[in-house]
Amino acid sequence: MDMRRATTVTELLAAGHLYDAPPREEWAARFLAADGHVLLIAYVDGVPAGFVSGVEMLHPDKGTEMCLYELAVDAAFRRRGIGRALTLALVDIARERGCYDLWVGVEGDDEAALATYRSAGAGNGERFTLLTWEFGDGASQ
Repeated sequence: MDMRRATTVTELLAAGHLYDAPPREEWAARFLAADGHVLLIAYVDGVPAGFVSGVEMLHPDKGTEMCLYELAVDAAFRRRGIGRALTLALVDIARERGCYDLWVGVEGDDEAALATYRSAGAGNGERFTLLTWEFGDGASQ
């Protein structure tokens, strides 16, 4: 496995099969241009096998933390440690960037995600309820 930070729109688009929906070139460009956005791609034999994305958040009284926004591993490559390796790489980046922590929201019944994050050293955080404002499909963003 080869893992590297995505730095080009071409890389982000080539990993499109790993995302929830097809990526858009303009959104990929905005993601890469945004300070504090990180996306690592794991390759197996040159094929994108998984990715993790993180977003830094800065607050005046807390400093900077990172949210593990999304982790995905192609079904053909699961159970090989790729998700754990991607998670640990993002943890290292958050530390290097001076973040005081890294957190991820996980559905309580998502056993695969919970096992992956725990195997990478995450502990149980506070319980919280996620509330969402929906603004459509995001097509105008």
